[in-house]
Amino acid sequence: MDDAVVIGGGPAGLAAAAMLLAKGLRVRVIERAAAIGERWRGHYDRLHLHTTRRLSALPGLAIPRACGRWVSRDDFARYQEDYAAHHAIAVELGTTVERVERAGDAWRVITSGGAIEARFAIVATGFNNQPRVPEWPGAFAGELVHSQRYRNGAAYRGKRVLVVGTGNSGAEIAADLAEHGAEVVWSVRTPPTILPRSVLGIATQALGVMLRPLPPAIVDQIGAAVARLTFGSLTAYGLPRAPRGLYTALLETDAIPILDVGLVDALRRGAVRPVAGVVRLDDRDVVLSDDTRVAPDAVIACTGFRTALEPIVGHLGVLDAHGVPLVDGPRGLADAPGLFFIGYTNVISGNLREIGTHARRLAGVLTAGAIRRRSRDGCP
Repeated sequence: MDDAVVIGGGPAGLAAAAMLLAKGLRVRVIERAAAIGERWRGHYDRLHLHTTRRLSALPGLAIPRACGRWVSRDDFARYQEDYAAHHAIAVELGTTVERVERAGDAWRVITSGGAIEARFAIVATGFNNQPRVPEWPGAFAGELVHSQRYRNGAAYRGKRVLVVGTGNSGAEIAADLAEHGAEVVWSVRTPPTILPRSVLGIATQALGVMLRPLPPAIVDQIGAAVARLTFGSLTAYGLPRAPRGLYTALLETDAIPILDVGLVDALRRGAVRPVAGVVRLDDRDVVLSDDTRVAPDAVIACTGFRTALEPIVGHLGVLDAHGVPLVDGPRGLADAPGLFFIGYTNVISGNLREIGTHARRLAGVLTAGAIRRRSRDGCP
């Protein structure tokens, strides 16, 4: 029997596997994609990490300096391949996990290739597992796609495009479309906090690392001051002030602040025009919450993803109402001992950095547990 089976061969799964292997545990990694890094290569072309190269590296291998400060989509995909090779992680590719079940004091993972039993099961498939498109009433006669299918704005030059969503993907795709000559209308239901990617050469992520231990109210005030001093008010360009501070919004609604990579300039130039939230679709029109209408050629829904974990572990009572694990990292649940999740926490200090921290701690917890079980079972 293996010590651990890791479900997901992305950054979280690879980091967890590497740290467990370093402790001498027997580990299997299951990944549904055909290649390591394949999901990252499927993102839009201009994507770069909003966190720095140094603070985005997984434990045990630095990202090469040649990748620059803000690592591109393709470079990060290659880094994952290199990471798996460096740590000798054997990833079973093209394998789908169908269900995780209790098997005595171990876990049985049922896959498209058969059943696997291990003392511990680690779920690391990530937030961005299944595209989420709101079920707007009505129908739209034009093109309506999720951001997962967006690559670049070349195909939208000269067209009017409605971008829906105020996360970092929505902001960057809106800017990308504007740079390619599209007329961009940006649907904003709740105004976001927008911060620069760096301040006086200091990465905003580094500020997040320093500020994270402080009370949310203080971090909110500092974030508002940075946004005000950097960008000033954007109300004149159609974007009201965010109703919540950046840390409060993250804690209460899981909303991450936008790190600007061109959106603010596009707003000031009028190349991106904010409008109200979408209420319904009406043939060629999209009806907004303020009773106005827009008539775009295309709608790009940057409306996030679902974990889609319900078929796999939903029966175990380990997910909240939104399908997100109740715990993340080295913490476990009393009702599911030996089952862990990694990569499901949004933090102001950077998700990849958090994954590295959790992977190290998780390895310590599982190593101690494996030693106790081997001693009890009389196994070497």
